[in-house]
Formats: sequence, C-alpha cells, structure tokens
Amino acid sequence: MVEDLLVAVAAAGSAGVVYLAAAVRVIKQYERGVLFRLGRVSGDVRPPGLNLVIPFVDRLQKVNMQIVTLPVPAQEGITRDNVTVRVDAVVYFRVIDATSALVKVEDYKFAVSQMAQTSLRSIIGKSDLDDLLSDREKLNQGLELMIDSPAVGWGIQVDRVEIKDVSLPDTMKRSMARQAEADRERRARIINADAELQASRKLAEAAQQMAETPTALQLRLLQTVMAVAAEKNSTLVLPIPVELLHFLERGGRPSPPDQDRDATPRHTDGGPEQHTDGGSRHADGTSQLPAPGTGGPPPAP
Repeated sequence: MVEDLLVAVAAAGSAGVVYLAAAVRVIKQYERGVLFRLGRVSGDVRPPGLNLVIPFVDRLQKVNMQIVTLPVPAQEGITRDNVTVRVDAVVYFRVIDATSALVKVEDYKFAVSQMAQTSLRSIIGKSDLDDLLSDREKLNQGLELMIDSPAVGWGIQVDRVEIKDVSLPDTMKRSMARQAEADRERRARIINADAELQASRKLAEAAQQMAETPTALQLRLLQTVMAVAAEKNSTLVLPIPVELLHFLERGGRPSPPDQDRDATPRHTDGGPEQHTDGGSRHADGTSQLPAPGTGGPPPAP
C-alpha cells in the first residue's frame, strides 16, 4: 500500500515537473511576449522575465524590440534629368507595438524591406542627379517619411533612413570628371588674371615712384644683380645704364660751327683781321693777300 502511494506521488511529481517545464517561458529584457490563447490574443503584452502559460492551450510569441538594421538592395532607376543610376540604402527601425507587429502584418521585416525598395525607386524618379550626390540629407528625410507613414499602422517606427551609395555609368563619370576639370581650370584662369591685374597695378605704382626718384631704379638694379649673382651656375649680363650712354654720346659729339666762329679772334676797331694763311680781311669784307717774298704762301694761279 505504501509502495503504491510512493509510486503515485512520484508520478504526480514527475507530471508536475513536466507541466512546469512546458508552462514556463522566459522573456529576455529586449523582448516582449504576445500570448495567443486558442488563437486569440489574451491579455496585455507580457513583460520580460519568467512567465507561465497553459500548455497546449496558450502560445507565447516573442517580439524583438531592438533597433533593426535592414539593408535595402540597390535599386536602378532614371532620375528626373534622365540619368540612369543605382542607389542602395539602409533602414533603421524598431517595433513599438508588439501586438500590431504580429497581428496586422504577416512579416513586418519583409514588409518594411519592400516598402523601402519602392520608396527608394520613387525618390530616384523625383530627384535630379545633383540632389542624389550633394543633397542627400533632404532625400533621406523624404524617404523616411514615405516608409514611416504605412509602417506606423504595423506598430513599426522608422528611426532613420540613409542612402549609402549612388552608382553612375562610366560615361557619366567621365563627363562629370571633364566638367569638374573645366570648372577648376576656369577658376584657375580667373585667379591668375586677378593676380596679373593686381601685380600690374603694383608695378605701375612702383614705376611711378621710381620715376620720381631715379636713385631707386639704380638700387633696384643693384638688388637684381645681387640676387642673380647668388647663383653659382648662372651667367651675369650687366646692362649699361642709360645715363652713361647719354654721357658718352655728348662727349664724342663735334662742336657746332657757331662755336668755331665764336672762337676766331675779331678786331673791334675796324682794322684788318689777320688769318693763319698770312692774308688779311678788311672791315668791309674784302680780303688782301700778302705780297710776294714776305714769307706767305704763293698765290693760287
């Protein structure tokens, strides 16, 4: 009799252990549990920790409440300015209502992925190529709004959407490279022209200053000679100053005829003037040759 009682107690204990093992559910901190009793949602969402369910009657479905990183496959489309591009993105979302995420949509991850792909293609068709390359923040906000609007009814909250990469055709890349090169060359020419203009203004001011003080020109010449002479492998050609050329030109020029006539001695008393050839000239302009035998040169035939 006692043995039968012990066997019954052991069997009951084993059944209790099996029941507890089947009824106990552990929910982690980042999860929430939705209890389905005979196919219907029963009660509120189960919090983290130890939870008991009725075996074979209740079914506890766990939902991850962490932020999910969902990569969006690259989508090919044509922009508003008729350029074919491939754009991929990434979506960050999390579940805020576990019951709606399980009841209102079959697979919320797949639903968010498909909605992100269609929204990305729509954004590509509405945007220009320059907006895709430079104004991504605005496109990210628009894409986030397009995905978040239907996801709210599923108990999903989209935290952020980022466009990762924009792939362009090779021909478009070469065209953009030529455009960028031409723009940089244009800016370089403008900068060089502006520098030349400023330099010409400064040189004009320097020339005006040197014209007022000629010594400054000589000092500048000496500074240039010193700068060139510092190089050992250079040949120095020293130009002759213009002032020295003017001086030499004045020194080698013959005296004017008026100066020679002024240097000839004249008599102021009206008497005859003596010449080097021995003749004399009267005041009335007539000349008289010396008499023969007086030592003068013979008269011309």
